[in-house]
Amino acid sequence: MADKKTYLLGLDAGNTVIKAVLFDLEGKVVAMHALDGQSSSPSPGYVERDLNELWANAEVAIRTCLQEAGVAPSDIAAIGCAGHGNGLYLIDADGIPLIGIQSLDSRAADLAGELAKRHGAAFHSICLQKPWPSQTPVLLAWVKQYQPELYARIATVMLCKDFINFKLTGARTSDLSDMSGCGLLRMPECDYDDDLLSLYGLADARDLMPELINPTDLCGHVNAAAARTTGLAEGTPVIGGYFDVVASAMGSGVVSPGEASIIVGTWSINQVFSERPVDNQDVFMAAGFGQGRFVNIESSATSAGNLEWYVREFIERGGHHEDPFGYCNDQVATVTPALDDPMFHPFLYGSRQGSEFRAGYYGVAGWHGEGHLLRALFEGVMFEHRRHVEVLRNTGVRFETAALSGGGSRSPIWPQMFADGLNVPMRVADAHETGALGAAIGAGVGAGLFDSYETGIQVMTRVRAQFVPDIQMIDYYNTRYAHYLALRDAMRFLWSASCEF
Repeated sequence: MADKKTYLLGLDAGNTVIKAVLFDLEGKVVAMHALDGQSSSPSPGYVERDLNELWANAEVAIRTCLQEAGVAPSDIAAIGCAGHGNGLYLIDADGIPLIGIQSLDSRAADLAGELAKRHGAAFHSICLQKPWPSQTPVLLAWVKQYQPELYARIATVMLCKDFINFKLTGARTSDLSDMSGCGLLRMPECDYDDDLLSLYGLADARDLMPELINPTDLCGHVNAAAARTTGLAEGTPVIGGYFDVVASAMGSGVVSPGEASIIVGTWSINQVFSERPVDNQDVFMAAGFGQGRFVNIESSATSAGNLEWYVREFIERGGHHEDPFGYCNDQVATVTPALDDPMFHPFLYGSRQGSEFRAGYYGVAGWHGEGHLLRALFEGVMFEHRRHVEVLRNTGVRFETAALSGGGSRSPIWPQMFADGLNVPMRVADAHETGALGAAIGAGVGAGLFDSYETGIQVMTRVRAQFVPDIQMIDYYNTRYAHYLALRDAMRFLWSASCEF
């Protein structure tokens, strides 16, 4: 009789989509199922989700994945979940959901600005972050100030993946990576801090915090209720899980100090791993996920979401292309780059450099076509990633290669553009679902199947393609990048003025 197969289940919960992916121990996808969720906007700037729907979608995704896999649920060694960072997920003493605020929410923008102005340096000295609108503790402070009746009902503060773990196991936990990534831990110790809570105006909130565990620590076991609705075997181990950017990096093969991960998704995620976090106020955040394991992160909503907008507004609206993203790549491929090509600022969803920032095309001439506009968009996204990377480099962080992941990494154009524009060799992971794979690798470590992250990554990840910088393009992109920055600076006054109309 053949040896019993062992599997790992990775869950990836974003702001909308939740995915359940079953992997074998070589990292191959056995089955996968994903469901879109619904967000609501009860007031301008509010972005919320129904937590009962989130769990219902998780149940369906897991159950359907297992049915499609056709494997015995008892053959699953462990479960790991990754979820979007920040936002605010609240439950009461009976485990009843109170509210789910997503990380796209901006209701607390004024409060974040006030906190940063009053205590910005003090915040950074403790958690290596400054307050920002959808940061978990800022949202919690907003609830305390403006919805005191709701605040009084809170029993536990959670993040997205913590709520799913709670529904699977009944445990009220969170892991180091998520809690440090949302500015709730003292760094580099990665522990709760009463002085930090007081700065947020949350001196009374310590008892609302979930139990803090390492990502690979056992969170709990699948309980009977979750087993009935998901098809999982009761008693299956569930680990603490991950901030999704950490999981995505691991799923693309990156985890060790000195390695870099660039995620070309809705957000521009640029991160370098290190043994100690970078202590520099120019860096957006640092997160820890174990002893001597930190990731330094520069990010903003300036990446492939710009292409998704273009496709939605101009390509899909006509309904003429079965593969709209393939069409875009084909159009870009027809263009021979020139220094006087159009330029694009990828600020459709603003910028951390200033709330007044806006997207725009510049330098368009009558001989330019759609391929030139799309190439400018691709290039502008890459340039904003480069700007984030330079912030990290300016702190002394060094890396020689980078792994590219996210939807943009599937493009036949963008990876080479990133290699040339950043002057760094790029490798693209074979896995598409890097977040779920990273969570599964962590589950394998937690279950004792791998003795380290490095071993799990070596076994479960593979490189699909590698891209070396084209020396002939490096000077071209250096010149264009200087123009990109100069144009940004020239536009600041007009962007600010337009916000006053």
